[in-house]
Amino acid sequence: MNPSSSGWIEKYGSVVQKHQDTFPNFETLYGTLKKSGFVYGLNSSIPDFIELEHSLSEDEKAKINLLHALFFTYRTKGGDDYSEFIEQVFKFYEILKINRAGFFDKWFTGNKTSAKLEKLMTSRIYIEDNIISKTFNSLITNSLLFIDVLLFKHFLNDHKNLKEKAAEIEYLAINITYHALSSKALDRKDNKLSQLLASSLTYITCAENKFDGSYRERLLRNKVNWENRYLLDMACLTVWEDHSLDYTESEFIFGIGKDLGFEDAIISKSITDVTEFFNLNVHIIPYLKEKNLAKQFYDSMGKIVKKLILRNSKRLHKELSQSAELVGLLSKSTVRDLSDEEKKKVQNQLLDIFKSIPSLAIFILPGGAILLPIFIKLIPKLLPSAFDENRIDTYEILDKKKSKS
Repeated sequence: MNPSSSGWIEKYGSVVQKHQDTFPNFETLYGTLKKSGFVYGLNSSIPDFIELEHSLSEDEKAKINLLHALFFTYRTKGGDDYSEFIEQVFKFYEILKINRAGFFDKWFTGNKTSAKLEKLMTSRIYIEDNIISKTFNSLITNSLLFIDVLLFKHFLNDHKNLKEKAAEIEYLAINITYHALSSKALDRKDNKLSQLLASSLTYITCAENKFDGSYRERLLRNKVNWENRYLLDMACLTVWEDHSLDYTESEFIFGIGKDLGFEDAIISKSITDVTEFFNLNVHIIPYLKEKNLAKQFYDSMGKIVKKLILRNSKRLHKELSQSAELVGLLSKSTVRDLSDEEKKKVQNQLLDIFKSIPSLAIFILPGGAILLPIFIKLIPKLLPSAFDENRIDTYEILDKKKSKS
């Protein structure tokens, strides 16, 4: 399944048919979403039953986890029709006015709800930013996506005033994390975390709200269990990101936990869960990585180039199959250094190919030639990936029909 290519939502629907009873209740779903990092806004893994042809970027994992969380939230409410689920999710986001598709988006997407939902969810995953800052900043994935799941639960219960509820949850979440940070000595990593959370806000703005402790009265009035569990986990995430928990931080967490109405056992489990998550995933959590500017640029561009190449593998394969000389030179480059003339031929022919594939226009920009080594490095991965990962096999369609009958 390829979440960066059209058809991935329908593909997920065909795959999940055999796993519809995986989570008998929201408790088990929530525990799994914490282990994957989705609750924390740091996606480290996806559901085990999804087979992939290549590794996923963090934002692609977020896409899958968001759809997965929404579907099984729907399932725990008794829903079993995947087509109806898609319609419900689309309606849900329309009520929240998340659906910001432009004229040309509508023109190219078509009328199919799943295709429109793919476009919508893509815009929901990313923090709004410009291409330059995205290049130098790996923290582009919305870190508060689990709030969508909490709101979807309200939507399925026919809750009114969803936008007001959304603003309330965001307000409490950002206040708790800010005050969790104030309970400890701040460092550069704390600042990155606070910037990421603030950038992920959708329903409120930092400029219009004061973070002065007055949120506590509103916190005490909130009696929704899963919202409070999420708020507790976000507080634990904030104090644990530097792998330490001193006396003042512990006092803060247990104080918050008591305000939220939880016993010590649940509070301790929340701390244990986030500790285990960090111990397993510290090496892949973006804001804990310190890099110099040059390495950060190369790594960020490398991820972009890798995704573009793998997602355009079919067209690239076709173009390369028509360029015998280029393929021969690329093959030679794996066993010996090419001459200056040969390198120039490779560069010119590759740029001709990139001109024919609009999404790879990044190579044609000034300085784009420095990305060619990344492309050449990925050539061995290109050919095995030259097919549609979101194609739904005949047996999957038959299984889906049998499950409905």
